Amino acid sequence: MNDAAPARGATGAASTSTAAGRVLCRLDELEDGQAKGFTLDEGPGGREIFVVREDGRVFGYLNACPHLGSPLNWQDDRFISDDSGLILCATHGALFEIEDGACVSGPCAGQALEAVPVTVDAEGRVVLIGD
Repeated sequence: MNDAAPARGATGAASTSTAAGRVLCRLDELEDGQAKGFTLDEGPGGREIFVVREDGRVFGYLNACPHLGSPLNWQDDRFISDDSGLILCATHGALFEIEDGACVSGPCAGQALEAVPVTVDAEGRVVLIGD
């Protein structure tokens, strides 16, 4: 069992843990082309992450722009640009590919978001691996 504080989504609902890792949400709670943010280990040193669903696959990233480390979203769960469908840094306008986090436009072009390992388990839950 994991002794770390539970992950909390934008609604503040706590997640649970499995042998594989920490359950973040159900896959059906995440629409294709959309993202959802989570706070891990609340308090000083806590981590902010987000997951994105694209073509039925799920990708996870640390919620920090490689340019200055600022959060990417400007509002809860608002990580995707309506214009491009790419991950958007609301502070600097940088755009990132969903599949690999590579910055394709903006002040951090050539850098990438820090990936966090996630998977979808047999029960249709998005799980943060090893946490």
